[in-house]
Order: sequence, then structure tokens, then C-alpha cells
Amino acid sequence: MKKLRTRNVVSWVLSLLMVAAGAALITSFFLAGSLNSTATNSSNSSGFNVPRLDPNGNEAVSGPKNKTLKLTIPKMAQIKDDTVPTVPGTDMQTLGDHAAVHLAGTGFPWDKEANVYMAGHRLGYPNTDSFLAFFDLNDLSKGDKIYVTDANGTRYTYTVSKQFTVSPSDLSVTKAVPGKNILTLQTCTLPDYSQRLIVQAQLTSTTQNAG
Repeated sequence: MKKLRTRNVVSWVLSLLMVAAGAALITSFFLAGSLNSTATNSSNSSGFNVPRLDPNGNEAVSGPKNKTLKLTIPKMAQIKDDTVPTVPGTDMQTLGDHAAVHLAGTGFPWDKEANVYMAGHRLGYPNTDSFLAFFDLNDLSKGDKIYVTDANGTRYTYTVSKQFTVSPSDLSVTKAVPGKNILTLQTCTLPDYSQRLIVQAQLTSTTQNAG
């Protein structure tokens, strides 16, 4: 009887601890959203959390008239010749319809110095190009290739240099690196979407459209 009572007490204590841990996780998730304004631009379950930038005064004046890009990542199953429009981070409709978006206010691949910032859903929405688009972004490692193609058919080859995580309020990852043309890919971390997973790559070659 004593052993049974002890077992019941232990089970009760463990249950309380599990409930408390769950409550703490939920509380921290919502507090993160309330404290970091850049983490609250998405209410969907994929935790997109695209940085909010002011694109005014940063409109591209060079390159193709059509600024739409295409993205191919051989190591990622979902990303092959996907259309990437340039939109503000608050354009939730476009975010949900595409595999990735290019963040308005950041650079373009044809710029001499740029941070070409793209973001994609980790989970996304079924029956759209966003579904599981960047789910395997974490599989990219140093030396992997990423291809960006502009509307004129010019292909820009980027080589992955690093992978890291940042908080949703860290805008430093959107800034250009002096003297370099880099590509930044962003999605959310799993399982709680509390951080941004970042992969950065450097431009290593440019191939003009042979046609």
C-alpha cells in the first residue's frame, strides 16, 4: 500500500511538472511575439516572421525592368525554378502563395554590393507553393550551391558559407556586407518557431542568358 501511495504521489508530481512546462512554453511563445514587433507579422501556424523593413528609397534602379526572381536549390526537394516576387514582409497573401519571397528593401543579385534576402515557409499551406517550401533549409551546408535567375535569364550562382539562428527582432541579417554580394535565406526554427533559421551564401559566378 505504501509503495502504491508513493507511486501515485510521484505520478501526480510529474503530471504537475509537465503541465507547468507546457504552460511556460506557451507563455514564452506569446511573450516573444508581444515583445518583438518583427515576430508578430504572421498569425499562421508556420511562424513566417519576415522582417519588417521600410522599402521606401530602396527601389532598385538597375537590372531588369521585371524584378521577379527564380530560385533553385538542388539540395532542397521543393525548390526548383520557383518564382520569387519582391514584396514587403507584411504581404501575407503573397507569402502564403509562393515558395519564397524577396524582401523589399534588400538587394538584388545584379547589384555589386547586396544582401539578397529571401524568406520561405517551414510548413506553409497545403495546395500552395509555400507548402513545406523551406522545410529542409537546415540541410544546407557550406559549399552547397543555390541558383537565382532574373527575368532576363541571367543565372547567379551562390555558394553557402554559413548557417545560424537569430531572434525574430534581429534585423542585422538583412543588412548588406561591405564589398560583397550575398544571398540570405530565412525560415523559422522548429518546433516552436521561436527563432529564425538563417543560411547565407556568397555570389561565386554569373552566367548570362545564352539565348
